[in-house]
Amino acid sequence: MASIQDVANSCGLSTATISRVLAGKEHVREEVRLRVLEAVKLLGYRPNRVARSLRSNRSTTIGLVVADIQNPYFTRICRAVEDAALRCGFAIFLCNTDEDPEKEALYLRHLIDENVAGIIYAPTGKAVRDFGKMGDIGMPLVIIDRPIGRGLADSVVIDNVAAAFDMTEHLISHKRTRIAGVFGVKSPTGRERRKGFQLARQKYGLAEDKELILEVPPRDEEGYRAVRKLLAMAPPPDAILTSNGLLAVGAFRALMEAGRIGKKCTDDISFATFDDDAWSSLVSPSVTVVAQPTYEIGSSAAELLLKRIEDDTRSIRQIVLKHRLVIRQSCGCQS
Repeated sequence: MASIQDVANSCGLSTATISRVLAGKEHVREEVRLRVLEAVKLLGYRPNRVARSLRSNRSTTIGLVVADIQNPYFTRICRAVEDAALRCGFAIFLCNTDEDPEKEALYLRHLIDENVAGIIYAPTGKAVRDFGKMGDIGMPLVIIDRPIGRGLADSVVIDNVAAAFDMTEHLISHKRTRIAGVFGVKSPTGRERRKGFQLARQKYGLAEDKELILEVPPRDEEGYRAVRKLLAMAPPPDAILTSNGLLAVGAFRALMEAGRIGKKCTDDISFATFDDDAWSSLVSPSVTVVAQPTYEIGSSAAELLLKRIEDDTRSIRQIVLKHRLVIRQSCGCQS
């Protein structure tokens, strides 16, 4: 692999001049700049990222820590963060925790050791509970998806309690009285959505029934098993709400297999979920969802982090983005 000295020898220049050209410094003649860039191309020279970061005291890498990269919600956020970061000359170091606090701690230590410029981070439930005790991690930080309390760090979230309340209220407006909820067991968002679900039931005087609330790992196969269990009850629920798109995939499959859903317009059982994934508008009946502004969450988080990198004395901001109910056929005859 070519070194900066090889480039300097090829051009008959000093390594200091080569460095000025590669750093985009001024006061370099155009003829010299073109000669250096041509030599870099011919020799295949690549600047050492670590050494460059140490010299400039600034990394060009951002850490992105998500709960589950298989979840399309986080996939879309990753894309938005990457798009925004690349426009500003930053690369992304992606870490996936699977809601596991040990993996989370490992990745955070690794990112800190790598001296990344900053971290965008969807914390596990344990981290949310302990965030105030964690102390300063020593670098810019933006929290996504899970609120950790005002004044602790920049964050971008939606109001999960309000979103679940609104969707449950919609199901109640369709005369559903035996509404079941399937929520992620380890996810802070799952807990918030369960709270909104219960608040709506209480407001409209629905009888409390703990059997209708299931907390499971947020995976499609767990959604499938949970709905099979709910359908075996006597009487079964007349509506089901799942708290994320992965649970919804399994839940919808269980409903289809049981013949409880599948007509263009269903009056048998209502079904709704969080996350407007592509499949939800393509199946029959199409699925009513709480649509989250996922791309905006990612781009807003990246913008906050880049501003924090430039000025760490900025006041802490929490951005709460709006959710949206998308009403489709699974809650009645609507397109």
